[in-house]
Amino acid sequence: MAPRLGPLAAAVRDFTARTGVPVDLPTALFLRARLAGLELPGRTCAGGSCRLLATADGWAAVNLARPDDTAALPALLALLGAEGADLTTAARGVQARQLAEQAQLLGIPAAALGSAGADRAPVRAERHGERLVRPLPGQRVVDLSALWAGPLCARLLGLAGARVVKAESATRPDGARRGHPDFYRWLHDGHESRVLDFATGSLAALVDEADIVIEASRPRALRRLGIRAEDFLAARPGRVWVSITGYGRDDDRIAFGDDAAVAAGLTGRDRHGDPVFLGDALADPVTGLFAAHAAARSLAAGGGELLCVSMTACAAALAAAGSG
Repeated sequence: MAPRLGPLAAAVRDFTARTGVPVDLPTALFLRARLAGLELPGRTCAGGSCRLLATADGWAAVNLARPDDTAALPALLALLGAEGADLTTAARGVQARQLAEQAQLLGIPAAALGSAGADRAPVRAERHGERLVRPLPGQRVVDLSALWAGPLCARLLGLAGARVVKAESATRPDGARRGHPDFYRWLHDGHESRVLDFATGSLAALVDEADIVIEASRPRALRRLGIRAEDFLAARPGRVWVSITGYGRDDDRIAFGDDAAVAAGLTGRDRHGDPVFLGDALADPVTGLFAAHAAARSLAAGGGELLCVSMTACAAALAAAGSG
């Protein structure tokens, strides 16, 4: 694992140089697994929801992370022409890309091994507002994200002196609340919490107060709530918008940490040379660290930027470093 960490370690060092906040990489990457007592993963991820499956031409990951994903499994088997079969058997009869594409059609996170991320930089910055250099301490961060990557970014900005407000929907709270409570507290310690009815316009009002926004939503979902990153940035100089997606803002595919790492080719190998998972949802903390560094760097340069942070591209940067 160590040779792959070069690009991430460089980003973390620069974040510390800019903010004075030390970052312990083993803690950031592996604390959740340690707290939960998770075993080293093999072809089933540490959390148990994602599996690496042998296909007719390679390997693919299918992540049944939510109840809706499990409920859609019979439909996936039907699309694959394998009604009545189990997923392992069905996967062997199709190509990896076909399996991933059919699963994604049903909203199931899935990816062919090494199929995505290598054509993108981990973070792409787009200018949509005027620059205004401001110190990070005291800036107001509104965190609309959930689970791990976005909240880790918010945690690091908070440690650097930003005032963080975590916003959650009253009808759809952060799924990380169902995980280990110590890990959730570690991510959100010291942050203000707001639980809102998004249908009332209260979210747009909260976003309007922010200097930095962190979100991990499809752009169209926020637009339906009257929130546009481009308008936010244009309204006041120096603002920063951090957008975390699985494959980029122009791609609606869903991704979680384990399947995103597989898509990027960030896997280990067993004694037979076959792929196994590395770490615990590894693309999540890797993305959160890249995002925090990008936000600090953007703010120091005057902001005005939409930072497009792709989970698969962040993981692919590490996979490429390990292959050199």
